[in-house]
Amino acid sequence: MTKPPLHKKIFLQAAILCSCLWLFSCENDPKDIADLTAKKVAIEEAKDITTFFSQDGRLKAKLLAPLMYRYQEDTLYVEFPRTLKVDFFDSTGKLESKLFARYGKYFETRSKILLRDSVFVYNIKGDTLRSEELWWDQNTQRFYTDKPAHVIRKGQNILGRHGMEASQDLRDVTFLNPFGTVIMPDSTR
Repeated sequence: MTKPPLHKKIFLQAAILCSCLWLFSCENDPKDIADLTAKKVAIEEAKDITTFFSQDGRLKAKLLAPLMYRYQEDTLYVEFPRTLKVDFFDSTGKLESKLFARYGKYFETRSKILLRDSVFVYNIKGDTLRSEELWWDQNTQRFYTDKPAHVIRKGQNILGRHGMEASQDLRDVTFLNPFGTVIMPDSTR
C-alpha cells in the first residue's frame, strides 16, 4: 500500500479539524442569543437642566432639575430621579405657582408629567397642595391624582382621601371624598 502524498495528508487533517470545529461551534448559548437579540433602550443623560414649556408661543412653565434621563422606547419619556422644581406662569407671563417633587417622569407625546415623593405646590397667595403622587397635564394646565391630597388655604384645611383635581394656580380645587375643616363666614355680618 502506498502512502498518500504529504499535501493530501495535510489537506485531510485540515478538513477533519474544520469539521470538528464546525460541529462544536454550531451550539449557541441561549443567554448569548438573548443578549444579542434583546431590544436596547437608548438613554440620554443631562445634568443641571433648565427647561421651558410653552404653548401657542407663550411661556407656561420653567423646570429646573439636577439630573435628567431621556429614554427612547416605544413611548418617549424623560425621568427626573433627583428632584425637580417647576415655576408656572399665567397667560401674561406672571408667576402664579411653584412646584417641588423628589421624582418626576414626563411623557412627551402626552404632554403629562407624573410627580412622586413629597410633591408640594404653592401659589402666590400662599395656598398649598401636598400629595405623594400628582399628575400635571400641560395642555389643560391642571393637577390631578387619585391618591390622598392635602390643601391648606386661609381658613381651610382639606384632605381629599381619594384624590383631587386642581388648576395649576390652585384657585379651582375639586376633592374626591373630602375631609377637613372649613371656616364659613358669619352670615349675620
